[in-house]
Amino acid sequence: MKKGNPQPLTPELQAELDALAARQDGGIDTGDMPEVTDWSGAIRGAFFRPIKKPLSLRLDADVIAWFKKDGEGYQTRINAALREYMDRHGADRR
Repeated sequence: MKKGNPQPLTPELQAELDALAARQDGGIDTGDMPEVTDWSGAIRGAFFRPIKKPLSLRLDADVIAWFKKDGEGYQTRINAALREYMDRHGADRR
């Protein structure tokens, strides 16, 4: 499934979500869910999505070709490479 704007919620689904959001915590039965006591496999920030900004950038043609050779997602791979560089060289450096 390609990322993008999801389909709008139907009025029925929106009403169901609104009803769930309005419930008090004590009114939700969580008895069938086991309590998580081992967080060793947890991944911090797994659902964090930084804000993306459009940018025009000139890169060498061979660099673009190298990232594109694996198909879709080349911009994400370029972003990951830049983020790795940033992390190695101090993200707080200005």
